[in-house]
Amino acid sequence: MEFYGLLGEKLGHSLSPVIHKKVFEKLNIEAAYKLLPIPKDEIHKVGECIKLLGIKGVNVTIPYKQEIMKQLSYISDEAKKIGAVNTVLLKGGELYGYNSDYFGFGKMLEINNIEVKGKVAVVLGYGGAAKAIITYLLDKEVSKLYVVSRNKSPKEGLDSRAILIDYEDLKEIKGDVLVNTTPVGMYPNVGKSPVGEEVVNNFSSLVDIIYNPKETEFLRLGNLLGKKTCGGLYMLVGQAIKSEEIWQDITIDEKVLNEIYEELNKEFI
Repeated sequence: MEFYGLLGEKLGHSLSPVIHKKVFEKLNIEAAYKLLPIPKDEIHKVGECIKLLGIKGVNVTIPYKQEIMKQLSYISDEAKKIGAVNTVLLKGGELYGYNSDYFGFGKMLEINNIEVKGKVAVVLGYGGAAKAIITYLLDKEVSKLYVVSRNKSPKEGLDSRAILIDYEDLKEIKGDVLVNTTPVGMYPNVGKSPVGEEVVNNFSSLVDIIYNPKETEFLRLGNLLGKKTCGGLYMLVGQAIKSEEIWQDITIDEKVLNEIYEELNKEFI
């Protein structure tokens, strides 16, 4: 049996073990996926522990997506550009790092027919998965990209093509795609939106990477105003599928992604 897991500080009620268990069942892979909570003062030993225990692959979540990079032999091009790794593969005694958030976000846009090339996009927040999303949007040639933060102090690693603004500036921006990467509106603190109707009304598509609740207050406002909207569950499943492709060295049919998404949509949200 092969072993995999999710590495983070406080993992709570992660859906990742459920998603990967479904992948293993559908692909007849004999494997287990466990939560691996690690305190901050132990993170520097993690790479050696993965090798010692023979854990074939791990996903990495906050706050270790940058920290883990110091312990890897190889980092993929997209992870280097993003400056964060969320998928690690153990192969031939060496650790390889990738970023599957990038691919999960892309899959979510594709399934919802949200076109970004030549469009004006705005990303709310600059933590967690925001770096992967910013990199994806720039790679797909948005015409203009704004990153919104509570303050406009310089952000480490922010691509020079992105324009840093605050929430006051945002009120003057009209665009095409508005992406929420902040935790505002996430369970259990539901019923809150990072922006109000006056901002939402200036965009045609709203994307929220939060998956619980399925309809955040941010998306509810978008639906109320007749905007195209999508929540983060498809991204979560998409990035998990990409991780499995890396670990198993296979291409997984998109119908597996869609089946797991539909099952989770009914079961958990």
